[in-house]
Parts: sequence; structure tokens; C-alpha cells
Amino acid sequence: MKEITAIVRMNMVGLTAEALKEIGFASFTCRKVLGRGKKKVDFTPTHWDSSKNHYTQQEISDQHRLISNRMFTIVVNDEDVDEVVETIIKTNQTQNPGDGKIFVRDISEVIRVRTEEKNTLAL
Repeated sequence: MKEITAIVRMNMVGLTAEALKEIGFASFTCRKVLGRGKKKVDFTPTHWDSSKNHYTQQEISDQHRLISNRMFTIVVNDEDVDEVVETIIKTNQTQNPGDGKIFVRDISEVIRVRTEEKNTLAL
């Protein structure tokens, strides 16, 4: 079994959840997270300058702030990893910095609390 953790843009949560459901993976966890990558990403931050009566760019230091993202976590059988990862990539890829990251880790055991089923049965 593998745990897939995907960091995606906030505006892609609905599309990602729907894409996962469409391929048969409706069980996942999605959390609010803050973070940033190595590169400076320009999200065209602006603010209203009432004295000039138009929008202006914020300070450069504001562009290095932590960005709100969403983190999907899903545990799948080994044979399903490629399909899930490919779906997440296809759904979130815009060819721009900030599209996200995907991490895949081994899971040694899964236990369903209610029934005490283990591993594949617990998924």
C-alpha cells in the first residue's frame, strides 16, 4: 500500500476531488495548508490604492509570503498509484510555477477502527 500526498492550489480542490471520484477513489482527506516553493511565484498580488484610484502591486516582500494551498492524502493499493498520480497531475498541471507537489510513501499497515479490518480490507 502507498500513501499519496498531493499539494494543490486552492482553486483546484473541487476539480481534483471530482477527478479522484471519477476514477473510483472517493475516500481521501483534504486539509488547509500554508507553504511556498523555492521559486518566487508572482500571483499578481494587488491592492486598491484609493489615493491613485487604481490597483497597484504590493511590496516585493509580500510576494514571498506563505501561500494557502490544499493537501490531499489518499491511501491506495500499489497497483493504483500510477492511475491516481496521473489523474492528480492531469487535473492540476498548468505549466506554471506553483502547480503543486506529489509525494508517495510506503504504508506498512492500515486498520479500520470500527471493524478492526486490516490492510486491503480496511481501504
